[in-house]
Amino acid sequence: MNERTRLADRAAPRKGLHVGPIPLTLPLIVVLLVLIGSVVFIGWVVLNIRDDQIPLLSVGFLALGASFAAISVGAVIGMWRAASRSEGGRAFALALTGGLAGLAAIGAFSITALLTMLLNT
Repeated sequence: MNERTRLADRAAPRKGLHVGPIPLTLPLIVVLLVLIGSVVFIGWVVLNIRDDQIPLLSVGFLALGASFAAISVGAVIGMWRAASRSEGGRAFALALTGGLAGLAAIGAFSITALLTMLLNT
């Protein structure tokens, strides 16, 4: 690509809603809603529920793990695209983000498994 096509790509109008450089897509909105909703739900269960706390916490951590897994998969796809366009810094940042989100997903799924085993004893 020469300099003119790069400038033309930057000056092209963007389609859809954006928050800074991040486009607001339906999967992104759903994942963010599930992430925020599960954290709020876990906090509500810890603070207010006394009788059926374990199964409700298990469901909350399952949703939290699913949202972190979706973030990790999205980061892998973005990393692949950035690496194919020779954007090394972006690919590295997405690799770190995806790795940390994957670790958080593993932790949330582990807590779900432990709570389920505790419930079934």
